[in-house]
Amino acid sequence: MAKYLLLKHYRGAPAPVNDVPMARWTQEEITAHVRYMQDFAAKLEGTGEFVDGQALSPEGTWVRSDGEGRPPVTDGPFAETKDLIAGWMVIDVESYERAVELAGELSAAPGAGGEPIHEWLEVRPFLSEAPTVTE
Repeated sequence: MAKYLLLKHYRGAPAPVNDVPMARWTQEEITAHVRYMQDFAAKLEGTGEFVDGQALSPEGTWVRSDGEGRPPVTDGPFAETKDLIAGWMVIDVESYERAVELAGELSAAPGAGGEPIHEWLEVRPFLSEAPTVTE
């Protein structure tokens, strides 16, 4: 089994087919989208392929160590993940092909008008352990 991260993007990926921002969806469209995501996760729980998933708020801050004292906090001017990443799901599947298959299915979540978004999802494998070197 291999773990993959499926990243849902606010922007930064090619435009989805149904490219109406969620801010312009009706409450019913948002509810249908969230229900699809929950049903998808439940299906993967049943097959043992679901690890975790979360939707992310667009709020966020950058923090870094500054040595002694309070770490600096800023809200820019970088391209920030709060502007790019809408949420994520971690899956544990038999192959890369299965990860791509599931990402394709997740991409069909409904959006405006109840039509599938056909959004782009980023599929990223988890870094596995570094190989052991023997000499």
